[in-house]
Amino acid sequence: MDHENRRHLVTEAVFRLAAERGLEAVTLRDVAASAGVSMGAVQRCFRTKEEMLVFALGRLSERVEGRVRERIGSSPAQSARSRLGHTLTEVALVHPDQGAEARVWLAFLAQAAVAPSLATVLRRNYAALHTALTRLLHAALPSPTGAGELAEAAEREAHALLALADGLTAHVLVGHLDATGAINVLDRYLERLWTLPDTLPGRPTPEDQSG
Repeated sequence: MDHENRRHLVTEAVFRLAAERGLEAVTLRDVAASAGVSMGAVQRCFRTKEEMLVFALGRLSERVEGRVRERIGSSPAQSARSRLGHTLTEVALVHPDQGAEARVWLAFLAQAAVAPSLATVLRRNYAALHTALTRLLHAALPSPTGAGELAEAAEREAHALLALADGLTAHVLVGHLDATGAINVLDRYLERLWTLPDTLPGRPTPEDQSG
């Protein structure tokens, strides 16, 4: 078995164990047993548990990003507004078949509060997602009367949408909302951006459009 395949097996084992019991209880020995490899094989891939978790978090982020690209790419003619909605739905991990992945994500989030190396990875991930959401908001909204004001507002709304998606992950996971309810929350928030005249500068009001 080559190095890359072994790292894949180890990473998948980390995900399984994190979904079952959280990251605090994950040890190199447990991961080796779950992956069906020796302790030595795990240590040849990762020198420490921290290094292993940082790598696994990166792979988890890549998995979500890959689904976003696939979903958007499957319908290239869809509007920027639709792309924004699809992106948020994937980031929120609210589909019924994403429960295990949502547990893993929240396990990493909790661990990052006490693990600076994981927090660094998460900050990079959030920054990249914020940039992507800001671009989608720019593309989705009507041409502004003040480009500078729209840029500032789009960045602000991107922060709000990212925080909303993260919050919905937890609400669905603990059963406060189901997947349909969470998606409805996202849809209502996005609808607000297009129906409230003062939400973003430069969006034409009904009076503007009638004149």
